[in-house]
Amino acid sequence: MTDPQAIQPSALDQLPDRDPEETAEWQASLDAVTKAAGPHRAAYLMRRTLERAEGNGLALPKLLETDYVNTIPTAAEPSAPGDPEMERRITAWNRWNAAAMVTRGSKHGVGGHIATFASAAWLYETGFNHFFKGKEADGSGDQLYIQGHASPGIYARAFLDGRLTEQHLDNFRQESGGEGLPSYPHPRRLPWLWEFPTVSMGLGPLSAIYQARFNRYLTNRGVKDVSASHVWAFLGDGEMDEPESTAALSLASREGLDNLTFVINCNLQRLDGPVRANFKIVQELEAQFRGAGWNVIKSLWGSAWDELFQLDTTGALVRRLREVPDAQVQTYQTRGAAYIREDFFGKDPALAEMARLLSDDKILECFHLSRGGHEARKVYAAYKAAVEFKGAPTVILAQTVKGHTLGEGFASKNANHQMKKLSVDEFKTMRDLLELPISDARFLDGVVPYGHPGADSPEVRYLQERRAALGGPAPARRTHALAPLPAPADKTFASFDKGSGTQNVATTMAFVRLVKDLVRDKETGKRWVPIVPDEARTFGMESLFPSLGIYSPKGQTYEPVDRDQLMYYKEAENGQILNEGITEAGSMADFIAASTAYSTHGEAMIPFYIFYSMFGWQRTADQMWQLGDQLGRGFLVGATAGRTTLTGEGLQHADGHSPVIAATNPAALSYDPAFAYEIAAIVKDGLRRMYGEAAAGEDQNVFYYLTVYNEPMPQPAKPSAPGVDEGILKGLYRFNTAESAGVEVAAANAPRIQLLASGTAIHWALKAQQLLAEEWGVAADVWSATSWTELRRDALEADAALLRGEERTPYVRRALQGAEGPVLAVSDYMRQVPDQIAQWVEQDWSSLGADGFGLSDTREAARRHFGVDAESIVVAALAQLARRGEVKAASVKEARERYGL
Repeated sequence: MTDPQAIQPSALDQLPDRDPEETAEWQASLDAVTKAAGPHRAAYLMRRTLERAEGNGLALPKLLETDYVNTIPTAAEPSAPGDPEMERRITAWNRWNAAAMVTRGSKHGVGGHIATFASAAWLYETGFNHFFKGKEADGSGDQLYIQGHASPGIYARAFLDGRLTEQHLDNFRQESGGEGLPSYPHPRRLPWLWEFPTVSMGLGPLSAIYQARFNRYLTNRGVKDVSASHVWAFLGDGEMDEPESTAALSLASREGLDNLTFVINCNLQRLDGPVRANFKIVQELEAQFRGAGWNVIKSLWGSAWDELFQLDTTGALVRRLREVPDAQVQTYQTRGAAYIREDFFGKDPALAEMARLLSDDKILECFHLSRGGHEARKVYAAYKAAVEFKGAPTVILAQTVKGHTLGEGFASKNANHQMKKLSVDEFKTMRDLLELPISDARFLDGVVPYGHPGADSPEVRYLQERRAALGGPAPARRTHALAPLPAPADKTFASFDKGSGTQNVATTMAFVRLVKDLVRDKETGKRWVPIVPDEARTFGMESLFPSLGIYSPKGQTYEPVDRDQLMYYKEAENGQILNEGITEAGSMADFIAASTAYSTHGEAMIPFYIFYSMFGWQRTADQMWQLGDQLGRGFLVGATAGRTTLTGEGLQHADGHSPVIAATNPAALSYDPAFAYEIAAIVKDGLRRMYGEAAAGEDQNVFYYLTVYNEPMPQPAKPSAPGVDEGILKGLYRFNTAESAGVEVAAANAPRIQLLASGTAIHWALKAQQLLAEEWGVAADVWSATSWTELRRDALEADAALLRGEERTPYVRRALQGAEGPVLAVSDYMRQVPDQIAQWVEQDWSSLGADGFGLSDTREAARRHFGVDAESIVVAALAQLARRGEVKAASVKEARERYGL
């Protein structure tokens, strides 16, 4: 059988060999070393040679994996500043209180996680003591993405620091009383502490990359110099399975984001068991990050291993560490010295000989306790190397033991992620291990006490002094007292009130035109952040390329192919547009960073992210929830919206449900405007509410979702009737009546119906209005429903007020009060969208919508298929009136036959 390796083409085969004799000599040398010293020695020499070549800048393929040892040798570790013993005591208190908080909470059935922070305590404490910059210096500080399951440890530190009380800790996961703590990092629930929500796993690392990138964007554009800020993302090795965790690694290296450090807690366990039972997750991650261009630092073994590595004169120990799968490493953590001697050392004669020099206590110290992530000196060395490395982001792979210091019942057990409490005896054992001065008498009625050395103790003073030197508390979120942004000139918005005359204009183009005017505003124009996922030309935004520029940290190092054209592709170091390529997830991460810059950096930025509506909420709704949690502000724009307006693209591109998903997000104000003047009114009020002189008590921490359409239609002038402006913002107003529309109705007492329509559907309703009058003698009034969701929310608030004994009428009921006849609602979305308000409409209710999958065809055919075109609206209206006895039942059958339905 042919050897597969023998037929693999080599890149070298494509290059001429200038000196075959020299090449043969090098190959012969390798053969000689292999024969004389063995293959392991030969491999060692080759790896070291490649490392030297890489260090000298030679253009060779990168070495993707290194030995399963620490990247930084013990001899090269810098001495950590500060007082190691003091930091040990502080960490011990935090370990204790984190476990106590969760254990006490378990009596109420609220759960919590202990084992994660127990493994990662030194990863956090070293950063808090020496690296993480607070916001009291420049208002930005460092950005910390805390691993969600480690939140008890962060709360414990805030308790020691005096920022939280025992009452707070006792209300962990019990927030309804007002003094509680959210389960995980939730800025909306605890806005003075948490900056970034991270527990929807995978979103933390993705957001951290784009936050680091947005920091560079702010600096390069001259908005604010945040070059001193460093982004730290604390992640679990199991979390790295999420596709979002690694989706943007190449972006981070491509743009040289050396202001970013990932710290991956490699405790080798995820929720149910080992991360890579039969493999090695550290080696896999190292290869993945190195391949993506990151600087990789491994901190795997503690100082107890130094003696073992010194004894490894043959390389047998390093080889064995490389081959033992993670699940077996986990098993060693729970077994005695005899088992480890036999299973680990007994596999190789050289290791067996080494083991005879080691005591049982030494073996257990190494395999049970000594990990790189559990020693402050090792962690400090890794962090220092990370922040000093230039030209690429850094990932630190820190090996730990899940459940470390919690006792034999916890450490490395498969079930420890679900274990919520320690017994009193286990706490006493933990107390003795951590050397904490907590007497047995404090365990009253079997309740574990919190521990605190005292507000004026050396430990607390040291902790606070270290934080003061680093710029104040961390983590911390700041709501800066920002002056409201000046409102753009009214004429910018008023110009849309005139309509487009005879010109057909898609609402997508109307929105883009509005943005073009707004970014030219002298006061606020630079604060707009246009975000687009490689579809700018689809949305007619290419005219912004030369005027605003596409952001690139390298500027434009080439001559664009379309340079001789007016709207050429222009990249610039200070470019304003973020054109992210084909990544909706990356674009949303951009949006989140920009939308929260008012808090993160004290700079109000106005992001708008325009995308295919189908690939917004359906694809990235989890990030939109993250956006709401992080209190982001800005405009999401679902373009080419609706199920029937994007012709020929088929069911995967046909959006009939994004408003349904948007309605589930309490922070999202969802609008489906029909006309350009409605878009202008909504954006104007959005700027006022989120960035300007908002009304007293009004919540600014919202974001807007607007659906816009690619179907060119006449844009009418804004009606002059009273209440139109209020109705646009609240969600409903009467666009016209049969009389004001000028349609002829034969009978003076003709039957009447109210047609409620949103978005592009209003054009079908207007045509139906004409058909109903001219062919069936029915008078129809047409209403523009700009937001079914806002109408529903207002009605829900009215219902809640009623329960409190307050009389309040929902706006939709007030708006429709006195409107004659039944109501027929229609949209380009599934019927569930307009049906949101049905229960608050006093008139007879019926609806039409585009339920089901989309299909490829013309707009007209698609609308006929879904039964939402003008003729279908006519038939549905006649049927509704026939049920009321206001038209003959035969008229319904006649209409169906006439229109071919």
